[in-house]
Amino acid sequence: MRVRRAVASDVDFIIATENLASHRRFIGQWSVERHLDLMQSKASRYVLAEDEDGTALGFAILMELDNRHGNVLLQRLAVAVPERGVGRWLLARVVELVFAETLAHRLHLNVFADNDRAIHVYQTSGFTQEARLREARLRADGSRCDSLIFSMLRHEWPRAASSATT
Repeated sequence: MRVRRAVASDVDFIIATENLASHRRFIGQWSVERHLDLMQSKASRYVLAEDEDGTALGFAILMELDNRHGNVLLQRLAVAVPERGVGRWLLARVVELVFAETLAHRLHLNVFADNDRAIHVYQTSGFTQEARLREARLRADGSRCDSLIFSMLRHEWPRAASSATT
């Protein structure tokens, strides 16, 4: 597997992945225009995971790359076929990208409190839960859910990276 910067021609894959039945409860669905606009922003970066043949496997969206406090937001991470290790692998590459290629001090994310699979991956990848925001997220069906905030600090990255390889 490898990662590369996503480009406009990857938006169809990104939208299709966002709209998978297994993801709709946990991942926002954005328009083509919103994705294309964000791809052009210097404050965001789209990352695509693909196999050796160039088949897209998953994507991540980083935002707030221009945050003056060094806080980068992992807005979204999704894979086309869950439970094959692609998400964990992509998360490790994204963390590496953030801390090796930027001056970021903190990488943070929000996750629905009932997204057990994602929470497990974040916790076992070295992220720390910082907060629980009660009923802070509104789902497409109108129901509310708690949101958890996780983060990793730059000085925690080497330990998390070594754990991910063992």
